[in-house]
Amino acid sequence: QVQLAESGGGLVQAGGSLRLSCTASGYSRYCLAWFRQAPGNEREGIASIGSDGSTTYADSVKGRFTISRDDAKNGLYLQMNSLKPEDTATYYCAADLSGCDIATMIPLPGALNAWGQGTLVTVSS
Repeated sequence: QVQLAESGGGLVQAGGSLRLSCTASGYSRYCLAWFRQAPGNEREGIASIGSDGSTTYADSVKGRFTISRDDAKNGLYLQMNSLKPEDTATYYCAADLSGCDIATMIPLPGALNAWGQGTLVTVSS
């Protein structure tokens, strides 16, 4: 059973940076990903990383966000730079054994193997 737990959310000014972490156990074979959901919006995928380290990004965060993983520490990370008010959302980490293209990963609770509880990121203007 894969268990995920996010941390690192908070309040940051526009243009600032924040690093999210997700701790997990038993996930080294899994594709790991970050999703976010803003109030009133659907959940969207923003970045994924395979067990081989390959990454994919949504266009909305490409060049600003970096996903990484450290299997030795059971860690998944999301470095967020040049944050914008529209990045305000609850951020979720997820794990799945299927394909690892963020564009095709279904952002629904029952569609992936595991989800964290989320961490809130608020970007002020």
